[in-house]
Amino acid sequence: MTTERRKRFLFIANPISGTHDKQAIVGAIPGAMARHGAEFDVAWTERAGHAEELARKAASEGVDVCVAIGGDGTVNEVGRALVHTETALGIIPMGSGNGLARHLRVPLKPLKALDMVAEAEPLTIDYGIINEHPFFCTCGMGFDAFISDRFAKAGKRGFVTYAKTTLVDGLSYKAEQYEISIDDGEREQVDAYVLTAGNAAQYGNDFFIAPSASVRDGLLSVTILSPFPLYSAAKVLYQMHAGTLERNSHTRTFNCRHLHVWRKEAGPIHFDGDPVGTTAEVDIRIVAGGLKVISLTPDPSPIGEGSENFC
Repeated sequence: MTTERRKRFLFIANPISGTHDKQAIVGAIPGAMARHGAEFDVAWTERAGHAEELARKAASEGVDVCVAIGGDGTVNEVGRALVHTETALGIIPMGSGNGLARHLRVPLKPLKALDMVAEAEPLTIDYGIINEHPFFCTCGMGFDAFISDRFAKAGKRGFVTYAKTTLVDGLSYKAEQYEISIDDGEREQVDAYVLTAGNAAQYGNDFFIAPSASVRDGLLSVTILSPFPLYSAAKVLYQMHAGTLERNSHTRTFNCRHLHVWRKEAGPIHFDGDPVGTTAEVDIRIVAGGLKVISLTPDPSPIGEGSENFC
């Protein structure tokens, strides 16, 4: 008679990400794991890149699930270590945006997320790569990369800081000119305030930059927001929050597998909200089915529905 193998979890907690203290949820892990008959370890990150190191080691040792406790940056670090492995990514969202967690309908209350992580089975999703940086939610350049860079330097986290940064610094931002090639086709010129490629639908905080995006269709969902008058800014923000940005006359959306971008000079990009400087040429592509995640659903219900899942 054989005994069923107990699932093994590694919880990776980032003590400085987001706006929440992680001690309480870490203290709840032993009880949750005992209820589900699982083995577990907890590791605290000590520096940038440490979560990736911990997750990569866990995957090599056959751990079933690595759970990121933190924000989108922590999720990205853990996720990029797990692509094309048998170890699944779990998320206990405790960041300021929680973009991928929201898309996957992971409960935003940590204790409910912990129970879901312990109970649910893995699903396989796509991921993207921008200039060799893996991303799981969104990436891009233009205004969102500019704001991500300012937000990273702001010192404080959270929605209020993000909104203030957007309103104050955003007034000085000017649209840029790009050349793009879609799925290796001919180049075309675009003027863009925002040029974003989404694997998932939103930046975070329920701001939907790519409302129709799916993490299981093998496609990037690209949004190009062309220059618009200042008096339209409130409408753009409202439509982004309502998930109707695609209806805006200044918005162009399309799906593709590969997007190549040329801009006049090197500058910032962002991937999953983290800014980084890179070359004038930017290459973005999708990798189909490369990451296992713990989620009750691989894609969101229609915008505005299913909010009970966030309790």
